[in-house]
Amino acid sequence: MKFGYARVSKNEQSLDVQIQKLTEAGCEEIFQEKISGAKDDRPQLISLMGKLRRGDTLCVVRLDRLGRRIMKLVELINDFKEKGIEFVSLENNLDTSTHMGMLLFNICAAFSEMERELIRERIKAGLDSAKQQVRKGGRPKALTDERAAAIRALHQTGKMSLKNICDTMKISRSVFYRCINN
Repeated sequence: MKFGYARVSKNEQSLDVQIQKLTEAGCEEIFQEKISGAKDDRPQLISLMGKLRRGDTLCVVRLDRLGRRIMKLVELINDFKEKGIEFVSLENNLDTSTHMGMLLFNICAAFSEMERELIRERIKAGLDSAKQQVRKGGRPKALTDERAAAIRALHQTGKMSLKNICDTMKISRSVFYRCINN
């Protein structure tokens, strides 16, 4: 069976053009969604994935309708191949049932792997650089030891209210209590 998947990012956008192209391509059932492609929680796509069986074909108008990140797309299409499901992207001329389509897909997969490696290298280089400069990761402290001592001193005098101390020192109530309780 040939399934179609049509998606737009916003409710005010129309699915009509995609549905027409998928119908013309011979899709017997079309799943429609109005949700961002960046989100992994797409109910119609999840429902479609549950219906796909060996020998079926999933058809989209463009690759970006299925997902935004190439790594995620490669993962999905590899999943389809393992399950015996063909994949067609109409405007990208990608059809995994043909040799040319598989070649194009494998080129995309190679770029995806290269992108993944580059990201790993950048992260490692950044961490190494931070170690050499003796920088710690994470959020900076809200208070220096000197400011914390000043807050405690103001609190111990009892002459200022909690609100006045927070306003004067430009801190939140939670920072005040954290300072007093430590």
